[in-house]
Amino acid sequence: MTATTANGGSDDARVRTQQSLLASQRARESSTPAEENRKAKFGGFFTLGYKEGFNQWWANIPAAAAEHTVMSYIPYLRKPPTHTQTGSAPPPANASTMSLNSSVDREAAPVRTTSLVDPYGPRQWNSQMVKLGGRNRALNEFSVERLDEAHEQNLVMLHGYGAGLGFFYKNFEGLSRVPGWTVYALDLLGMGRSSRPPFRVHAKDRQKSITEAEDWFVDALEEWRVKRNIHRFTLLGHSLGGYMAVAYALKYPGHLNKLILASPVGIPEDPYAVNAAMPDPTDSTVTNEFSQDQAAITEHSNPKIPDSAKTKGDNNNFLNARSKAQKQDVSGDEANPSAPRKPLPKWLTYLWDANISPFSLVRWAGPLGPRFVSGWTSRRFSHLPPDEAQALHNYAYSLFKQRGSGEYALAYILAPGAFARSPLIRRIHGVGRQMITTNGSATSSVAVAQQRRENGIPIVLMYGENDWMDIAGGYAAEQKINEERERALQSASTDEKKHDRGSAKCLIIKKAGHHVYLDGFEEFNEVMREEMMDVSRHK
Repeated sequence: MTATTANGGSDDARVRTQQSLLASQRARESSTPAEENRKAKFGGFFTLGYKEGFNQWWANIPAAAAEHTVMSYIPYLRKPPTHTQTGSAPPPANASTMSLNSSVDREAAPVRTTSLVDPYGPRQWNSQMVKLGGRNRALNEFSVERLDEAHEQNLVMLHGYGAGLGFFYKNFEGLSRVPGWTVYALDLLGMGRSSRPPFRVHAKDRQKSITEAEDWFVDALEEWRVKRNIHRFTLLGHSLGGYMAVAYALKYPGHLNKLILASPVGIPEDPYAVNAAMPDPTDSTVTNEFSQDQAAITEHSNPKIPDSAKTKGDNNNFLNARSKAQKQDVSGDEANPSAPRKPLPKWLTYLWDANISPFSLVRWAGPLGPRFVSGWTSRRFSHLPPDEAQALHNYAYSLFKQRGSGEYALAYILAPGAFARSPLIRRIHGVGRQMITTNGSATSSVAVAQQRRENGIPIVLMYGENDWMDIAGGYAAEQKINEERERALQSASTDEKKHDRGSAKCLIIKKAGHHVYLDGFEEFNEVMREEMMDVSRHK
């Protein structure tokens, strides 16, 4: 879809007539101290006024147009391609899924940037839907391909819960500079602008229900890989995308060159979450995702963290997180557990387990929906220029109001407080150590003689220095992965030891919070390029 199509017609009229509502609201509040705003109750939390919120609800910007506007901020890409096979029209009130239109005229022609306007070009930018098997199953894909050189490596990026690939708009250009690499970003099935088939879990057993919820996402990713004819790739996952990246590596071994987890959710073990006893809300730092002002995070360094602990890896120590992790046993439990915490309110537990997602509340709110969303976006994007912050607010709301689908998997995977029901600390050490066939595919009923074990893959865990995700879980995972490597090498042959690539390290991105790829995008992109070039050197 051309730029004219993406912002054209009646959709364009609605977009153009809508003012930068969040920016103007912040301007009116500029005389109010930030601390007073944070202390304010509902009036200060939801920064978008009732009138502005109603106007945005009435404008009803389609998700495709909102995504296109966000992508237009990618450097050197003046007219981003945006297909309209999904999200080209506002979601109808009675639809059970996001409709998938496979018409040719809904496809987007690739856009090429030459070295005349793109100093790192030439590059080709693509937006398309990749249809999968089954009814109404397709993944939204955005990719950047380097031209006039051999394509040897692939990077695949997965977003977090309820988000979309547009949130990586600060990373596409920087990451696609690396020679020989093609960069892909995907909307998870049932999220973003991917198709939204009904989400159902049929298993009755607790563990089988968790596995079935994970398979909803990782099976779609594997099917996409096969469709794209990609044998090996580097996988980057943020938050819930990081959790799913680990689940993918365990279920479909033999296809990853490196695994990069950006502030992944679900690593630490919480006995109360695992056994259905819930943590006290005051102990759950997930609330910081909605209350932290990102401008304060990105403008100030955490004085408690020494500079030597940032983006160094291996020898760093983030608020004694390494020593804290070393006090845990192999199951992830602390040697000296604290007193039992109080359970969450019953109404919150009920809403969580009943799959009443935050986005359900946005949809039910009608004209108040944009105002509710502004409570998150005004803080999450407060460090960005007003026009970019507004574009991301529109994009987020356009996704949040879509019919529910993949979002309903969260209650099966995480307990209230963002603790995993099946913590990754129990299984992440198995990444890169699974049995595969001699041709590199995952084993099933293959004879033992035709099997071999993976020789390990590098795993990188990244956190922001102001991250609300517990980095102690990252250090505990690093420790378990490296211990598993030592154990595996004890019985390995000389050749196996020579070719073993297993490793783990934790990195900290300065002046960044949970969304490290956006808060500290320049440093994040630099670190990512180094990790990508490391893969190229070991091909």
